[in-house]
Amino acid sequence: MSKSFSPGFNRRLFIQSAVAAAVFPTAWAYGSPCRGPQPNPPGDLPRGPFGIESTAEQVTAGLDLNGINVVITGCNSGLGYETMRVLASRGAHVIGTARTAEKAEKACASIAGKTTPVVLELGSYESIHACTDSINALNIPLDVLMCNAGIMALPEMKLVNGLEAQFAVNHLGHFLFTNNLMPAVSKAKNARIVILSSCAHFLAPETGIEFDNLDGSKSYAPWAAYGQSKLANGLFAAELSRRLDGTGITANSLHPGVIKTNLGRHLAPREDDKKDEDIYDKTTPQGAATQAYLAAHPAPANISGQYFADSNPALASEHMYNEELAAQLWDVSEKLTS
Repeated sequence: MSKSFSPGFNRRLFIQSAVAAAVFPTAWAYGSPCRGPQPNPPGDLPRGPFGIESTAEQVTAGLDLNGINVVITGCNSGLGYETMRVLASRGAHVIGTARTAEKAEKACASIAGKTTPVVLELGSYESIHACTDSINALNIPLDVLMCNAGIMALPEMKLVNGLEAQFAVNHLGHFLFTNNLMPAVSKAKNARIVILSSCAHFLAPETGIEFDNLDGSKSYAPWAAYGQSKLANGLFAAELSRRLDGTGITANSLHPGVIKTNLGRHLAPREDDKKDEDIYDKTTPQGAATQAYLAAHPAPANISGQYFADSNPALASEHMYNEELAAQLWDVSEKLTS
């Protein structure tokens, strides 16, 4: 199994990110350096035949996923829905979660293939436990666990379980969800855990994770908070990979691209004359490609602890490779979700 590596800090990318974030935080989320092909990491990680224009259907073409059980959070719209649709069309049994029974059932019923709708509110520990209890009760191996759901750039500070909402939902919700499902994941042979991060993790605070400000009481900036939550997603995948070394289970994170989905519902209306194609670099089918690739394609089967974009390994920020930071985040997350 491929180990995590530390490629050193990409100062050019960091400076570009910092300047753009400081001056045009909203534009940054839709533009450089997230928009377009992502930098390759150093090293000899294998690259596949797919790229920025590949779709989820293309990266799974010809695959027979019959007998494969997949869990996808946030199946009712956007990338989660497209990924569920494509994997189910290849024969996988997809357990799709949404915040309400109505949304989950409607999404699952609207596609061809075997699906099971489940309710999951990532901001509620009670809901997470109820959801994972019901999935574990199915007594089936989970071949793929995909943490896809999330919220982005809340304009005003909001608390969830006494913590800043984006960190609480995007990271802690999936941290508890994943750990609760490890018994079912461990039943599968060579299971894969796929966690959606984002290139926006470059917008995380200078220290990476502000452990002394997880409730946002000292300061709050929407994009920095979102970036912190996405950095936490990547650190979680990396630390999970280290803890699972030798088990045959892989864990990776990814940047899907800049896509127009319901994730951007909190963004203020644009007042410029740009067209969508000037801002977004991928369609929803293209945005779902990397997560579908990590979930099902044979090429990354033995790669773990990495950050992907455009269906290939990509270069993350220096913080993403900080093993001490990842271990500290794990310990804090355990305490916060206990």
